[in-house]
Amino acid sequence: MQSPSPDVLAMVRRLIAFDTTSRNSNLDLIHYVRDYLKQHGVDSRLVHDETKGKANLYATLGPQDRPGIALSGHTDVVPVDGQEWSSDPWTLTERDGRLYGRGACDMKGFIGVALAAVPEFLKRGLKTPIHIVLSHDEEVGCVGVRRLLAILRGMPNRPYAAIIGEPTSMKVTIGHKGKRSARARVRGLECHSSLAPKGVNAVEVAARIVVHLSDMGRRFAAKGPYDHDYDVPHATVHTGIIHGGTALNIVPKDCHFDFEFRYLPENDPDALFGELRQFIERDILPAMHKVSADTGVAFEDFPSFPGLNTPEDSEIVQLVKALTGANAVAKVAFGTEAGLFQEADIATVICGPGSIEQAHKPDEYVSLDQLGECEAFMRRLLGRVCAA
Repeated sequence: MQSPSPDVLAMVRRLIAFDTTSRNSNLDLIHYVRDYLKQHGVDSRLVHDETKGKANLYATLGPQDRPGIALSGHTDVVPVDGQEWSSDPWTLTERDGRLYGRGACDMKGFIGVALAAVPEFLKRGLKTPIHIVLSHDEEVGCVGVRRLLAILRGMPNRPYAAIIGEPTSMKVTIGHKGKRSARARVRGLECHSSLAPKGVNAVEVAARIVVHLSDMGRRFAAKGPYDHDYDVPHATVHTGIIHGGTALNIVPKDCHFDFEFRYLPENDPDALFGELRQFIERDILPAMHKVSADTGVAFEDFPSFPGLNTPEDSEIVQLVKALTGANAVAKVAFGTEAGLFQEADIATVICGPGSIEQAHKPDEYVSLDQLGECEAFMRRLLGRVCAA
């Protein structure tokens, strides 16, 4: 087992002590990292959200006149509410070769390794810049990094490549599905249930739309397209929440439900959504409007993200394969900010310590050997980008 250095452990311990649950500000952590980098002579740029209560951080180590490689991670974590932890989730706790704490795996372990390497990057002298990218609100739809990427698009020496340190057990990951999600609001016409034909039952209308979504999912499973590098090799459709009605003897006026498409690069999310709208306009609305023109179906889009599909023969993939010693690449079902980096014309790979199976759970952990493997990866990167 390859254990992480004391410097890495100290940095991860400090990062986990910040409660950066997505509903909270992440500024204490961001300011800590800004001050830490400043102590090493590195300036940071903070890109705040509209409330000024959260921020992304962008910093460049080494030459400022050429593009480099971004080491990127999100600072927010999911809540611990209602979860039974064996130890304080905001205190890094070592047991049986594992480090427990909220964010240990997703993804403060990777951030800690990257930040602990900063002094060595600077000491050895960089011929290729290393960009530190920390974001906010990834866990609620990859929201925060979009502002930063919009700024990077206009910079002459922005990163040419990025390594996103999400937990992949240090496997070189070149793809993940995209996500398009929304809330459908059905507006019916209420009346006494004994006169049901005179009303428009919003729950029944919603149920018909949900069944159509389910039928779309079954069609994808039966007919593809397929990419067998994924555990689930086709697009999926899922309805997760539905609310409607007030009493059994009232035909319900309102119902809403939340649904999502998880799609492959071969799928066009606009076309998927368009198929749903076409079904509603053709098979749902005419009967509703025959009873009342005030009825209808409206959609509220949720934060979504594009998929990632990095060519295996790209420069960044070959570099990360060399750094890990891997011969193979992988694709994952969960979403990340990587697709947004790719949309910004930054070649992107996902590779980080820990398993996604441990993320978001009580007693979240990263193993010591995974963190040590990530630190060894970072040392090999030092050998590639440093002059000495």
